[in-house]
Amino acid sequence: MPEISRFFGIVIRMFYDDHAPPHFHATYGSSRAIISVPELLVLKGSLPPRALGLVMEWAVVHREELIQDWTLARAQAPLKAIPPLE
Repeated sequence: MPEISRFFGIVIRMFYDDHAPPHFHATYGSSRAIISVPELLVLKGSLPPRALGLVMEWAVVHREELIQDWTLARAQAPLKAIPPLE
């Protein structure tokens, strides 16, 4: 599962063979969440509130890039790194 971003101990990844809807995986320590890109909703799992807030803040800024990476993943093409939250 390619890593597309990392910030404040949070790792963001996408699978090449994952199912719809467009989403990404966020990991913080032992916590994991799957977050939909269009709605920015947690589909599965959970993150601590502060980490989830940072992930959502990052995703709002990079939503278009996330959609582009989802499209690349569906085509089995290399994903592009997305800048971290600063």
